[in-house]
Order: sequence, then C-alpha cells, then structure tokens
Amino acid sequence: MAIKRQDGSPQPGISWGKFTTRIPGIHVTFSLPEIIQGGLLTTATGGVVAALTMRYFQVPFEVAWAVVLIQLFWLWVIPTVVCGEPYAPGWITPALPLVMTFLAGFEAGLPAIHAMMAVTVCVSAIFLFFALTGLGKRFFQWVPIELRAAIIFGGSIAAFNAEFGRMADMPVTLPIVWAVVFLLMFSVWFTRARQKSQILNLLGSMALLVGFLVAAVVGPLSGEIAFDIQWGLHIPQITAYVQAVSPFSVGWPGLDLYVKAFPLALMIYIFIFGDLVLGTTLLEDAGKKRPDETLTYDNTRSHVILFIRNMGHLLTAGPFIPLHGPIWTGVHVFLTERYKSGRRNMDSFFTGTFNWYWPAFILIFLVPVVTFMKPLLAVALSITLILTGFACAYIAISMVKTPAAQGYAFFVGMVIAKFGPAWGMAIGVGLYLLLLARKIPGISPEPEKA
Repeated sequence: MAIKRQDGSPQPGISWGKFTTRIPGIHVTFSLPEIIQGGLLTTATGGVVAALTMRYFQVPFEVAWAVVLIQLFWLWVIPTVVCGEPYAPGWITPALPLVMTFLAGFEAGLPAIHAMMAVTVCVSAIFLFFALTGLGKRFFQWVPIELRAAIIFGGSIAAFNAEFGRMADMPVTLPIVWAVVFLLMFSVWFTRARQKSQILNLLGSMALLVGFLVAAVVGPLSGEIAFDIQWGLHIPQITAYVQAVSPFSVGWPGLDLYVKAFPLALMIYIFIFGDLVLGTTLLEDAGKKRPDETLTYDNTRSHVILFIRNMGHLLTAGPFIPLHGPIWTGVHVFLTERYKSGRRNMDSFFTGTFNWYWPAFILIFLVPVVTFMKPLLAVALSITLILTGFACAYIAISMVKTPAAQGYAFFVGMVIAKFGPAWGMAIGVGLYLLLLARKIPGISPEPEKA
C-alpha cells in the first residue's frame, strides 16, 4: 500500500533539491487501466523507433529492437521516477518530420548516425543554455498568451493534416477508431452515462485500449490490417546496438555537421516550448478540478531534465531519432482527462504516469506481443496524433477571447503548420505587434488618464 497523500499537498516522495524521487508501490499506487493500456501502447509506439533506426542507421531488426528497451530508461525512469517531472514524458513528436527530412539528406548508415548526433548535441546545448541562464522560465513568461494559443493551434492543425493524409491507407479503420476514442473520452452524454454504470466507466477509463482493440477487429475485416502471430522470447541485443551507433564506437561528427544541424535545433526548441506550454496548460486546467493534489511545474527543472535525457541517451547508446521531449501529448491529454474525473479513478497524476510505462519493460521481451503490435503501429500513432489535435484545438480556443486574438491565433497557427516553426514565430511576433500589442514605445500614444 502506497503512502497516502494529504489533501492539498504534493504526492509523497524523496525530495532532493528541485527533484523528487517516487518509487512505485511505495509512493505511488498501481492502477490497472493505465497498466493495461500503457503497456500495450508504449510497446507498440516503441516499435516505431526500431523501424526508424533500421531505415536511417541501417541496423537489422534483431539489433534495432534494443532501442525500445534503452529508450524506456531515458524516457520514463529518469524524468518520472528519479526526477518527479509532472508530465507524461515522450518524444519531440511534432519535430520528427523535420528530423526525418534532415536525415534524408545523408546516406543511410554512418553519415546519418553522425548527422543525428550533431542534432542531438545542438538541441541538448540549447536546453542547457536556457537552464543555466534561467532564460527558459523568463522566455515562457514573456510570450503573450495569444502567441501561446497560436503555437498550440499550429500543433492541432499539423496533427489533423497528418492524420487526414494517413486515411488513404486505412479509410475504414482509422475513422471508426477515432469515433470510438472521441466517444469514450469527450462525449457529453457518455460522460453522464458512465457516472451511473460501472461497465461504461470502465470502458471510458480504457478508451485508448478499446480503440486499439477495435482496430484489431475492424482492420482485418476491412483488409487493411493483417496479423502474423509468432511465439517465443526475444532478448534485445543491447551490446550489438551500442557498438553499431554509439559515438564511442563509430566516432563523433565533424564541425561542419554541427553548423548544419544548429538551425534545425532552433526550430526543434520552438516545438519544445509549445509542448511545455501545452503540458502545463493541461495540468493547470486539471488542477482546477483536483484541489486535493498540488502539482509543481518548473521550467528550468524541465530544461535540465531534457538535457540529461538527450545527452544521456547519446552517450550511453547513441543518437535517438525522435529525441526526448517533455510530453507524449496524446497520453498526457488522456491522463489529464482521467485525472479530472476524480481521485477515485486516479489517486494522483503520478498514478497515471507511473503505471503507463513500466509494463512495456516486460512486454518487449514477448514475441507474441511484438508480432501482434507490429501491424497496429500506424493505428497507435494515429490515436496519439488525433487526440493531440483535438486537445490542442479546445485548449487554444479557450485561451483567447476577443475576435482579433482568435483570428490571430488561428492564422499564425496555420502559418506554423504550413511553413514551419521559424516562419510561424517570426510572423507571429510581427503580427502581434501590428494587431494586439497594447503599447509600442515611441509609436503608440499614452493612454489618457482619467
């Protein structure tokens, strides 16, 4: 039985400086809905990393599968268990298309490995700079709420664009899965109905898994998914993987690659900023309905943890193509919605983030699980992205109230989704000064005194 939290206080743990270590079963309770869904979806999504590693680093599947185990340590153990970060940790998913485009400019194998090393070092250096100077926290505070809304709108539009394009591959399966997940998570009438039914409440608590299982039924019936289940155990070849991609095995990139990677790293940081904005906004919104727990957010601490995760992964096991980011947006959305439903369903927000990830440490060794998940990888990512788009949309809309601010947020969000973060931020700042700034020194008139 875990230590019980007093109402209104933080979840118990071992505090050390800005960080708090919490041990599952001692400081945080176990929760079956998160264990079942999280284990399956974390394993399925982790398989995407193996596929990316095979494609760009020219590593065979038997070796590439080791990255799924390695990433779990840096993805979950460090930020959630050791450091006590109050987010559902994930990749820098919105930046992944930019990273893949960058890597496509290099020959698969060693050149691409060196290119990804350069990106990782540059991104980590930016995290460290903002952490040491404290400018990360100030930067977050300086950005107007209208621009924050625009960044979140950009994420929503980009996510919807990506998923609507994916419908050509699964025109039957994906719409049905989206409808089921939306119904279980956001439907007004279903939310009321589940309060009176234990069965409906259980279905709502396991919305992502239900959507996943619906895909496993609809996909084969529509001919869009096929399974080839195999049996046995698979031991990840960690040593072979490290030898294939570690900088201490294959060497470090030259200075020219760091110069090429730095502009991309700046754009990636813009996505990180958006993720931190979204993650904090969702928790603040959930906190209004859950005064029984105090969740602490620290922008500087988040930057330190992101630096440790990315450089730690690089130094111990080579570059990580998706890069480590503050939140797994779809899961963070799902867990905050579960959290808002009350302490009876989720004792602490850490109950969700703890139980979502650890079962994957077991499942990745089971060949039947791996072969079942493989055809459903696209569905797992689709559920994550469509939830990201939906949540980003309603959060961004709620942040801006005036017609000018709403139009600004949507327009700049479209620019971000269409032309990228650099153009989006530049136009966002310029348009803010033209439309929404209340005073421009030397130009705008002083307000009249009463």
